[in-house]
Amino acid sequence: MKVKHYNVFIIGSGIAGQTVAEICAKNKLKVAIADNREYGGTCANRGCDPKKILVQFSSLLQRCKQLEHSGIIKPPKISWSDVQKFKNKFVQSIPIETEKDLQNLDVDLYHQSPEFISENKVLVEGKTISADYFVIATGRVPRKLKIKGNKHIETSDSILNLTKIPKTASFIGSGYVGMEFATMLAILGSKVTVFEHGSTALKNFDPFLVEALISKMKTLGVTFVFNAKIEKIEALNKNKRINYTLKGKKKKLKSRKVFNTAGRVPSITNLKLENANVEANCSGVLVNDYLQSKTNSKVYACGDVSSLSLPLTPLSGLQGYITGENILNNNANKFQFPLVPSTVFTQPNLSMVGLQEEEAKKRYKHINVYKGKIPGWFNAKKANEDTYAFKIISNKRTDIIVGAHLLSEKANENINIFTMAISKGMTVSEFKKLIFTYPSYTNDLKSMLADSN
Repeated sequence: MKVKHYNVFIIGSGIAGQTVAEICAKNKLKVAIADNREYGGTCANRGCDPKKILVQFSSLLQRCKQLEHSGIIKPPKISWSDVQKFKNKFVQSIPIETEKDLQNLDVDLYHQSPEFISENKVLVEGKTISADYFVIATGRVPRKLKIKGNKHIETSDSILNLTKIPKTASFIGSGYVGMEFATMLAILGSKVTVFEHGSTALKNFDPFLVEALISKMKTLGVTFVFNAKIEKIEALNKNKRINYTLKGKKKKLKSRKVFNTAGRVPSITNLKLENANVEANCSGVLVNDYLQSKTNSKVYACGDVSSLSLPLTPLSGLQGYITGENILNNNANKFQFPLVPSTVFTQPNLSMVGLQEEEAKKRYKHINVYKGKIPGWFNAKKANEDTYAFKIISNKRTDIIVGAHLLSEKANENINIFTMAISKGMTVSEFKKLIFTYPSYTNDLKSMLADSN
């Protein structure tokens, strides 16, 4: 069988893979890219972007509900079918436009997941392909739940494409996706239950603010079942029956929809990495500081599938850029984690950047912690919002801000202010001298730094 050769063969067409392809193709390398799903990757097609389009409607409805009898006579009704049509305007063109952009760069396209057959060859679409370098940028996929009847559990893809709002919905897992969609569906009228095997939600976020968010979600109608062990899912006529154990007692719950939101794992199962001598584990493809496989120098991995990554689109783009440059310039650039903010798009938003309190205590001898629940402040009161809280951490010796955690309507935007402040090594005193517009959520950030605990 004839072997076709490329300088660079990329697996995965999300932002990381696209970035590598563009850099290499513009530098006259012969490039190909393969994907077993629609081109464009998870974030644009079935992740952050369509999610944010849907969530904005529940956020709007919740704000109107808060202002009912304060000027809003009656909250608006949401036409879910029209919401889905609006979302699809953004999503449907992405695969076509992505393929067109890549073809304009003279990149060859394959529509199948390749399998490695040796250290420098893959099999794809019945063709044997060799390359000087392979780039794995396959992202992550939902974690498979080892539960009897798991075929009755749907993923976040199904949530994004719901044709109508279900009367009842249950989520297995309380990470980003579970908390965001649980909030959205509860506001839109579903009776929502969140099951979590641990003792709380969002373990990577500040416990003080997570507790406040959980309390808020409960007022929206979300029921939390912590320390739950799901035993079996059964299909009934219209509903599913969730069989679970709580504190040693067997319990059951009927739910129209059951969603797997127990996290995502590196998408590497079908690649047959062992044939290419590429080591990987639950964190992803094991790479060095140059994003190069530790066991096969011909292979790079970037984006969510890399062992040196976080599941965040901006970071994937950065890793794609570094990988492309390293292929061109013989590993000229090391990857170093930048300061990365993160947001859970619940209502209100929960955002963080920098160190958590316990991390700061381990790193510094003494710290200042500024924290509070502030529903009585103007910006919350004007919207009849009962949940507004913060925690900000500084190194006591230097006064430098090292961590920020926000729970508010505008937390996803305001956290970027603290990202810049921490990146520039700004002190509390310097930050408080800044002038912001008033009365804005941003201006509140200075008032948060008034007194430490």
